Amino acid sequence: MNPYLLLIDDDQFVVPTQVRQVFPQDTYRVEVATTGAAGVTKVQTDPPDVILLDLGLPDRSGLEVYEAIRAIDARIPIIFITMTKTADLAIEAMKQGAYDYLYKPIDQQRLSRVVRDALEVAKRMRMPVVLSETQPESENEGAIFGGCEAMLDVYKAIGRVAGQDVTVLITGESGTGKELVARAIYQHSARARAPFLALNCAAIPENLLESELFGHEKGAFTGADRRRIGKFEQCNGGTILLDEIGDMPLALQAKMLRLLQEQTFERVGGQETIRTNVRLIASTHGDLKARSAEERFRADLYYRLGVFTIHLPPLRDRGDDLPTLVRHYIKRFSRELRREVTDVAPEALSLLRSYSWPGNIRELQSVLKQALLQASGPVLLPAFLTALPIARNEESRADSNLGEGFNLDQLLRQRLEPGASHLYEDIHREMDRHFLASVMKYTNGNRQLAARILGIARQTLRLKLKESGLNITQSVEVDEDDLS
Repeated sequence: MNPYLLLIDDDQFVVPTQVRQVFPQDTYRVEVATTGAAGVTKVQTDPPDVILLDLGLPDRSGLEVYEAIRAIDARIPIIFITMTKTADLAIEAMKQGAYDYLYKPIDQQRLSRVVRDALEVAKRMRMPVVLSETQPESENEGAIFGGCEAMLDVYKAIGRVAGQDVTVLITGESGTGKELVARAIYQHSARARAPFLALNCAAIPENLLESELFGHEKGAFTGADRRRIGKFEQCNGGTILLDEIGDMPLALQAKMLRLLQEQTFERVGGQETIRTNVRLIASTHGDLKARSAEERFRADLYYRLGVFTIHLPPLRDRGDDLPTLVRHYIKRFSRELRREVTDVAPEALSLLRSYSWPGNIRELQSVLKQALLQASGPVLLPAFLTALPIARNEESRADSNLGEGFNLDQLLRQRLEPGASHLYEDIHREMDRHFLASVMKYTNGNRQLAARILGIARQTLRLKLKESGLNITQSVEVDEDDLS
């Protein structure tokens, strides 16, 4: 479904026109309410993904409407629109949890950026995270599944800690799904109807991270032309994920420690002590204990964060989970990319199994997406795995070793084992690969001659070469048919 934006503004012409220009109806649904009461009714009957709320409404104040909407669903990001540059009411709304505010006349570029970011936040809060030992029926991207012992331990840990209002540290290599685990904890907690925000500490410049988290006062530093409300104040009552917290500067770690101990902080350049009530979930791909021993991370903060730790295993250590993950993502991405791939060739699965996956689930998803874009036919073949380093190496070996001997007895010894299946098909495919390679070597890559020797059509030969994963370099002139 298209993202749904609700504009609550008594201006029936200028602002609605601007919003619809930035968010056209073919990809977005934009509804307009001209009074606060009408807006609240729309939220009750058909909750939007993001709300644009004018502070100056004819029937009640924007803050009153905001409070009514928060009572219905505090997860909906609300962006205020204000006429006055002082924006005292908008700042007050930010303190109460509003997502952001915009000035009239609206800067369409900023409108686009703020709303798209808010839509992403809304998606993260609302998309259910499915925990399953087996492949889930839905192709929801918010799925954590697998039946290996390490993953079963993860599910149990989420269940144990979700309902407890304590800090959680999630560890694991990049790409293992740490944010999904954080969202699962959030969705199963008592704060599930409150906001959830995720920040990557490594992605925000060091000089801006403190302001992003704690906010700043006007004039606190060069360029601070207005007060900014930080995420810990904005997300009061909700849950914050600090991803890659190991990259947080040491100077900022002391302020984080105080926040965890007392739930208080000051904005940058401010004297006012601000109280907040936020559940913190942190994640890291590094070893915080080792970093603290090297004095690159505060030991006292590490112990505060590690009240409860969940470790996500790397993909290479998840054993038989890989085939399940591959089939799940092929089904999901085939639908997204409008492909008709329904199965994986045993040779392709073998290649995927033999790779170490340093990028884990994220890398697997990328490799499979690229493979599906290359694919033709209903089966994923090794030839389509062009983004897999080991597949490229195999392809190079195949090209340089055309015609190597085919040992049927050796192949049978390798494949005949309990649980073997599709052996007839596998043996014939392997035999084809060596047989076709020998013929193509003999013809020096001339497909027209090879097809005549084999007694098959050139189109059939092309298909068999593709199915066998053979990349033949032609050294003779070919006709148009062979280039089609």
